[in-house]
Amino acid sequence: MRNFLIFLLLATSLVAKEAYKLGEGMQVQELPLYLGGYISLDYKSSQTEDRYRINDLALLAYGNHNKFSYVAELEAKEFYTKRYRTEADNSTYNGKLYVERVYINYTFNENYQLQIGKYNSPVGLWNLYPINVFRETTSSPASTFIIYPKYTTGLLASYQSFGDGELSIDLMLQHNEDVDHEYNNYEIDKHYGFGVSYQIDDYSVKLNGGHFHKVNLGTLEDELYYVLVSAKYETDTYQVLSELGKQRSNDKVTTNYAGYIQGLYRLTQKYSGVVRVEAIDDRVNKINEELIIFGVTYRPLYPVAIKGEYRFHSQNKLNQSLISLSVLF
Repeated sequence: MRNFLIFLLLATSLVAKEAYKLGEGMQVQELPLYLGGYISLDYKSSQTEDRYRINDLALLAYGNHNKFSYVAELEAKEFYTKRYRTEADNSTYNGKLYVERVYINYTFNENYQLQIGKYNSPVGLWNLYPINVFRETTSSPASTFIIYPKYTTGLLASYQSFGDGELSIDLMLQHNEDVDHEYNNYEIDKHYGFGVSYQIDDYSVKLNGGHFHKVNLGTLEDELYYVLVSAKYETDTYQVLSELGKQRSNDKVTTNYAGYIQGLYRLTQKYSGVVRVEAIDDRVNKINEELIIFGVTYRPLYPVAIKGEYRFHSQNKLNQSLISLSVLF
């Protein structure tokens, strides 16, 4: 897999239309085809172990022509991991390429779009940024992988209207297997969902709801329903981001709540400070805790992020520090 990626990038550089700029990909001659990728490395230290990891190694192909656009993304997840201070220090390698995203989008006009394929579920606000370098912390809030499927394979219809504010409506429809069920937080064969958001000036609010069906579960809680409320306030200097969700089955509440509020202060153009508070009551996995994260992000260039954070858990034995480097090519 590594040799294939190197060969592909070298071959593309020979036919690139113009000089390459970091983070902007390379256009192949006059074709509506750009190739890029990203990599993420991280280090974790906790009471039980130290871990070094090449977490994300991805190849992107994307472009647009007339009213059509497309994205294809292949990723090697947890490509290399080295652990210390465990019962048996070990290293693991996973060279398998997973299909993270692959979709075609058609824009009818400025109001209507239709998308088909595997895409990031447009639920909440955090899940709209699938690439680590664009996020403000190395870790993601628990609500982003407990409440709803992170990826949907099917149709996505979108509507936007522009006036004093911007109103957006999304409808998701999946009634089939996932393109790559190994790359999702839930293995599903159904997902129906909606999203309504409104943005005016520096403020935006969003409401999502949906239903999905888990497969190969072997328990009664296979039909699940969720609701998520999100809000954001952002200026050139500050950002406040918050999400709160709930999940239930036909018979009982599976996640009573999972949510967070995160504050960001941009100290300079390159440095940002972050504080996030989370609370989770997941009754399926028996997780009931609160945590607070303090972090700092340094961006020497737009497509490069160096992040550090410390996570204080209500259960002290879970406290940990994280450092990461992510680069978009």
